[in-house]
Amino acid sequence: MTRTTSAVARALERIGRLDPALHAFVEVWPDGALTREREAVARRLPLGGLPFAVKGPSGIRSFAARRLIAAGGSPVGATSVPGPGTHWQTWGLGAHGRTVNPWRADRTPGGSSAGSAVAVAAGMAQLATGSDGAGSVRIPAAWCGVFGLKTTNGLLPSPDRSGLASAGVLARSAAAAEPYLRQVLDGYEPVAAPALPLPAVYSEDLGYAEVDPEVAAVVRAAVDRLVATGTVRLLGREAALLDPVGAWTAIRGGSPDDPEAARVRRTNDERLAGLLAGGALLLTPVTPNRPHGHEGPGDLYSTALTWAFNLSGHPAASLPAGFTGDGCPVGLQLAAARGTDVRLLAAARAVEDALPAAPVPPAAGRAAAGR
Repeated sequence: MTRTTSAVARALERIGRLDPALHAFVEVWPDGALTREREAVARRLPLGGLPFAVKGPSGIRSFAARRLIAAGGSPVGATSVPGPGTHWQTWGLGAHGRTVNPWRADRTPGGSSAGSAVAVAAGMAQLATGSDGAGSVRIPAAWCGVFGLKTTNGLLPSPDRSGLASAGVLARSAAAAEPYLRQVLDGYEPVAAPALPLPAVYSEDLGYAEVDPEVAAVVRAAVDRLVATGTVRLLGREAALLDPVGAWTAIRGGSPDDPEAARVRRTNDERLAGLLAGGALLLTPVTPNRPHGHEGPGDLYSTALTWAFNLSGHPAASLPAGFTGDGCPVGLQLAAARGTDVRLLAAARAVEDALPAAPVPPAAGRAAAGR
């Protein structure tokens, strides 16, 4: 008789095999994870021992992690975040060294939820917690070819006093992320599959960003496919937001009452209300650039298209859209009205169903073939 290996045991085996090269984890907790899985199965808890990873050494104390554990999730380890003095260089520092992109080791996975994205992309965890203050869930999700969701600001407890950061989740797909919202949200109620086509506005640059033409082309091709399949209906609304860099920087720096920041925030809130009216989605690239090398992005702001929604508080997700010619994943961003996180997840599931299935990275594929 063939013995069935538990989900946590499989995750731990992959961590042991893959993480010395990927450097996604700073700590691994095999004994605790296996014990929690056995208890979850025995007690018939909803998550049944589902193996998940937490962002950074303090992630195990987060609100989301506590909720997932109470529901029967098994945390397998803490993932990498930017190391001291390496904010732009590595975006993640694991136990074995700097965190690398599972698609191209010479590129960063993005951050700051770097290890969480890599762990999910390589199959070392079924989902991972993250936090997003400027794009820290959506950027690594985009660059590692997985799904990432930033929840509505204030929906879940956050230690960030500026109010810019919110909790988030990374998973292989929008469908795989659903258990996270189901367990962490009070009063979670599933919604029916949305009626198609979904009303949406597409913007390459939100009115201010400079976007790599190849990145823009990959995302535009994905949007065109959504239109052709009847998944999305584009509305004739133009996105012309103000560049949030100054406002975001002022608020993060402790000046929430800065007059210019207040003007930018008020103007963008008004414009976003018009764009998202009637339940419309706003579609953009996640980043204006492809994953950069470990030396850093230079003068580019990888956050140019993500931090607008940290400033406004809207929920936003990243879905795999395709690849550039040099083999780098590109993400499609979906933003929706505040508080519609569950509906956004349902819309993301409809969108990903219409796009080609996201492949697994080469390292993860080799591991699966070697089992």
